[in-house]
Amino acid sequence: MKFNTKLPHAKTSIFPTMTALANQHGAVNLAQGFPGFGADPILLELICEYTRKGFNQYAPLTGLVTLKERLSSKTAKAGGRYYHPEREVCITAGATQAINTAVTAVVSEGDEVIILDPCYDCYEPAVILNKGIPVRSALKKGSYEVDWDDLKSKVTANTRMIMINSPHNPTGTLWSQDDIDHLVNVVKHTDIVVLSDEVYEHLVYDGKKHLSICNVPELSERAFVVYSFGKTYHLTGWRAGYVLAPDILMKEFIKCHQFQIYAVNTPIQHALADYCNDEQAYLSLGDFFGEKRDFFHKCIEGSRFRPLGTSGTYFSLLDYSNITEENDMEFANRLTVDHGVAAIPISGFFEDNRQDQVLRFCFAKEQEELEKAAELLLKV
Repeated sequence: MKFNTKLPHAKTSIFPTMTALANQHGAVNLAQGFPGFGADPILLELICEYTRKGFNQYAPLTGLVTLKERLSSKTAKAGGRYYHPEREVCITAGATQAINTAVTAVVSEGDEVIILDPCYDCYEPAVILNKGIPVRSALKKGSYEVDWDDLKSKVTANTRMIMINSPHNPTGTLWSQDDIDHLVNVVKHTDIVVLSDEVYEHLVYDGKKHLSICNVPELSERAFVVYSFGKTYHLTGWRAGYVLAPDILMKEFIKCHQFQIYAVNTPIQHALADYCNDEQAYLSLGDFFGEKRDFFHKCIEGSRFRPLGTSGTYFSLLDYSNITEENDMEFANRLTVDHGVAAIPISGFFEDNRQDQVLRFCFAKEQEELEKAAELLLKV
């Protein structure tokens, strides 16, 4: 059978690759970004309750109205734009589906999409599958700040979308007000759509604040803003998220959404609608994960790894330049096989496989697992 592959250069994602290597060698898996602990039993019981009550058939196309109303209220209460629950909110099968559907909705053949480099690995394939042209703008080495001179130089008459991510995976950086102001000026008087990946919105540390695009009228009027229940409530396997967008964009989003998945798991939506009433469940996450970050960094004091600043997400970048001159893929493999700790080499997040001699470690784990990993890292 002959056919043309749509992703000729695609390889298996680094996440399952490193997890498989960790499993094969019995390594502590700080590679793939999923929590090493369970969800709130109250939420789990709500799922069982709604399943037993018979809420097991198709949900409405864009999601349960009660859930969407609560998400709209949550956003408005945080100082964001008011999104109409029935016209401007859509429940999705995770953030990755939301990102793919948003790109599908507005990117056509020949459209250029600016992507900040490094980036989560689903961004570029979504653009390519829709015959768009990915245009990378690399973050500054060391600080991982946006290089606005470079980004502005990449904007052309063909730029259809700019994809951003804050808190940022894999670097753990946050956008500043200066970044927001720069983006406002870049898109002013254009038809550029912004896709803002904000799945780690509540995982922010050291008294800093996540600046959502929802809170910026000049940007929210032209933006898809993507969120993840899985990241917020420690349930990445549920594949549940949502997207907010103004009516003009959401209409196009829903056209694609209905033919990609139609609707999202019904009992999960009912459970989340009830659970969302507990604000403390998400407002406490900064302290919860901040303590894990600090604990992990404390445990590896005295090692030859150097933690870089982590202001958000549940990932920490560790500089290993004092250990070896190996590239990050070689060292990540050796660290897993010979030393029993799996991490993610971030070169794969870059278009050109840029070597910064850092690895990404997930600290969303139980204390015992972090201690075990640190004990092994101290020996490297």
